[in-house]
Amino acid sequence: MSTYSLPTFSSQQYFYDPESGSSAQPRSRHIQSHSSPVVSYYYPKGCGFYHYGERHPMKPHRLTLTNSLVIGYGLHQKMDHFFSPRSATQRELEEYHDPDYVDFLRRLVGVGSGLMKEGQDCFNFGEDCPVFDGLYDFVRQYAGASLVAARKLAQGTTDIAINWSGGLHHAKKSEASGFCYVNDIVLAILELLRYYPRVLYIDIDIHHGDGVEHAFYHSNRVMTVSFHKYNGDFFPGTGKIEDNGIGLGKYFALNVPLQDGIDDESYVGLFKDVMGPVFKKFKPSAIVLQCGADSLGCDRLGAFNLSINAHGECVEFIKSFDLPLLVLGGGGYTIRNVSRCWTYETSILLDTQLSEQLPDTPFNRFFSPDYTLHPKIVKKVDNMNTPKSLESIRTNILEKLRYLEGAPSVQMQELPPDLGAWLDSEERRDERDRDRDRNEDIFDNPFLGTPKRDSHRAQNEFYDNEADQDADDSGAPGRRGRGGRPRKRGRAEEEANEDTDKPSSKGKRGAPPRRGKGGRKPGRSAKDTPARSKSPVDTPMTED
Repeated sequence: MSTYSLPTFSSQQYFYDPESGSSAQPRSRHIQSHSSPVVSYYYPKGCGFYHYGERHPMKPHRLTLTNSLVIGYGLHQKMDHFFSPRSATQRELEEYHDPDYVDFLRRLVGVGSGLMKEGQDCFNFGEDCPVFDGLYDFVRQYAGASLVAARKLAQGTTDIAINWSGGLHHAKKSEASGFCYVNDIVLAILELLRYYPRVLYIDIDIHHGDGVEHAFYHSNRVMTVSFHKYNGDFFPGTGKIEDNGIGLGKYFALNVPLQDGIDDESYVGLFKDVMGPVFKKFKPSAIVLQCGADSLGCDRLGAFNLSINAHGECVEFIKSFDLPLLVLGGGGYTIRNVSRCWTYETSILLDTQLSEQLPDTPFNRFFSPDYTLHPKIVKKVDNMNTPKSLESIRTNILEKLRYLEGAPSVQMQELPPDLGAWLDSEERRDERDRDRDRNEDIFDNPFLGTPKRDSHRAQNEFYDNEADQDADDSGAPGRRGRGGRPRKRGRAEEEANEDTDKPSSKGKRGAPPRRGKGGRKPGRSAKDTPARSKSPVDTPMTED
């Protein structure tokens, strides 16, 4: 990881010009506290130069616009750290994603017809997720920035980490989805779970954060809360209010489905009414906030009616809880408004007030004709979210939170433990229980015409039924001692028949199955045993 070296265009006014009135000022006239949060900013150098395609709505160039405004306002001078982080390695991507999928992304360096067909057939590549030049480098860059930011938070060297290139929340474990190829959010949360007991994920993108929810749907160490549009048809078609998690993760996935045209007052009011109780009930140790800007009004793919101020107010509300915070980008397809929004939210995280007039940058043409930070992007459209429907959503969410008896706790170690040995033991115990139940079914079923199992009979003794013709020592067929045991032969008879009774290489008749070293069944070595996941999310938890 190297510190980003800023250009020193001393002859250019767009870098910093006090006379232009575009410099950043403190949001408060009071002197800032010495305990103000440490803020780190991550911008992978060159990540804005990639291109999905001429008519594709996703434009990485929005990252270049955002960075130019951040520097133009002089916000970089108020940050504690300004990094151009290293790219993620293949092994780091495989902490969550399937190795075959990651290997396919790596092989896309040279695109051929065979790879294109493989991508379409196996990994959901197509119109939404096209193959473009430098794709593997692009995903490694934005994923690496989120990973480095999460590690800085976990190490305690920063309080707020910002990576506007991240937040691609639709990618699945083994396939691309919704313009997203690698889920940097899941990778970052897994990193945070190595140090923090509980992580809260909040998504204010207009699309449901399905990839992140799916990754932690069974976990009670991660609570996912998504505010999104849902009508059954809008992409990705998931995120019903009834979807709340499974198993240990029951009620740890909260969905707030909204309709078209929601305005500032309705959205911010509901956001605070939901998130306040969530913090009180879940008691997170760290927060990941996805700030998709396609929930703004006038977005190319969105249908909400939010202003930049309202979007930023949600960020400010989450910041007020004073917890380790990772802030990521996400959707947003009217790039001039996306860059304005993320620049404004950067200033909120830095507790700095920005002037309304945008600074001079090489990209002024994108912000014409007003050149302002807060243009009028709220349209006069009908708000399909009635007060009654919003109250119903709020009541439903609060009711689900009542089922959480308390914040889940977990015994923390320096690194998550390897549960392989424990899981092997559990698997063997379950197998024994299944065998016992199966035997009970066979012997106890009156319709099978077999007698009930004798509790006095040795369990490792071979015995068919009462018609068993094995002879005892006297040669009388079928004669047995008490409890169904065959009479034992005397020592003299055993010595006389020593040769005939010697066990074969296959083992004694009726002996229990042999196990290899380590208690495993024969024919399955330790090398052949499937590797157990060491993901922190698998750590067993109890409730306080």
